[in-house]
Amino acid sequence: MTDHNHRQTTAAITLLAFACGVAVGNVYFPQAIGPLVAAGLGVSPDAATTVVTATQFGYAAGIFLLVPLGDRMRPRRLLVTLLTLTGLGLLAASTARTLLPLAAASILVGAATVIAPLAGPLAASLVPAELSGVVSGTLLSGCLAGMLLSRAVGGALGDWLGWRAPYVLAAALSLTVAALLARLLPSSPPAAAASYPALLAAPLRLLRTEPELRRSCLYQATVFAGFSAVWTAVALLLTGPAYGMSARAAGLLALVNAATMLCTPVAGRLVDRRGPDRVNLVCFLVVGVSAPVLAFGGLGGVPGLTALVAGTLLLDVGMQSGMVANQVRIYGIDAQARSRLNTAYMTCAYLGGTVGSWLGAHAYGRFGWTGVCVLVAALTGVAPARHLLGGFRRFPAPPAPASSKRAGWSPS
Repeated sequence: MTDHNHRQTTAAITLLAFACGVAVGNVYFPQAIGPLVAAGLGVSPDAATTVVTATQFGYAAGIFLLVPLGDRMRPRRLLVTLLTLTGLGLLAASTARTLLPLAAASILVGAATVIAPLAGPLAASLVPAELSGVVSGTLLSGCLAGMLLSRAVGGALGDWLGWRAPYVLAAALSLTVAALLARLLPSSPPAAAASYPALLAAPLRLLRTEPELRRSCLYQATVFAGFSAVWTAVALLLTGPAYGMSARAAGLLALVNAATMLCTPVAGRLVDRRGPDRVNLVCFLVVGVSAPVLAFGGLGGVPGLTALVAGTLLLDVGMQSGMVANQVRIYGIDAQARSRLNTAYMTCAYLGGTVGSWLGAHAYGRFGWTGVCVLVAALTGVAPARHLLGGFRRFPAPPAPASSKRAGWSPS
């Protein structure tokens, strides 16, 4: 393999990581501006969290309905089309005058912005199988950057110009990335020629027949539910009587956790060396510890804020690193069906996140911040119980597909 091909592959993966960050940010910035939406539309803060739930529900639906097309359509064309639709949906959301059309537009945005689950299998096909963990970690770092920066920028911009401004900025970024991908991403053929109904049925069949896939789905759905519950409720906590801060504070809290971007590539290397099961177990412990730490966030003041920073950092590191482990596990099941496997996995994960956001908002409304932390502990306990009952074993590296061997990519 020539240096030129190596640089092309590295550039493609970097571009995909950037696209993932922009797309994932569309799912998460509404968490930071929920109180602003409530004030702007004249609804309660609890009702405004419907926008977050609608976006995540749309994302789960988009994964199930659209990600299987990654095995049938040319990836570049599919990614550009979806990002263009995302940009238009965000512009529509920015013009909403009531909660109902905003929620409807949010479902559209969530469904179309499924770039990350499409980019993962595409990037994995460019590298040898023994480097799939590193590549997954790289893309996840891009996703995490988008998640953190979108909350911080969305909260600050919303405080400054109103809740509509973050939607306009997100639309501009989505359309810009669509143009970059159309120009710079190499064209590659689809991986399968199956019909769309067959591709749509494949994730359900894989869930029924692949125990490793079901296990990964359970792990991520429960942990991600706890993660979503915290980040939906924390904006309500920070803007409530305990702290009395602005929406910008929720975004800045997310930005403090930027250190997690450095952890996901490390998690990828550990998965490549130790196997996903061992990494999963450590991640469960980290997320479990985050719940009692977060509980002290209800104290308010400097001690409470310190607990929120430490607790959300633990939560983010555990959830994101666990996602790397789970993705490596499912990618090793069948290299020719990675988009379909990822469809089942990410659909389950974001359905868990949707339920977690709904439960988090309602737990906060009824029981306060302590109720949210108890919810996180309960959800997190499901995954390690299944993990320990099933035992853990070293997951062998899958044989590299022919396309990956030809690519010959290696980290610089």
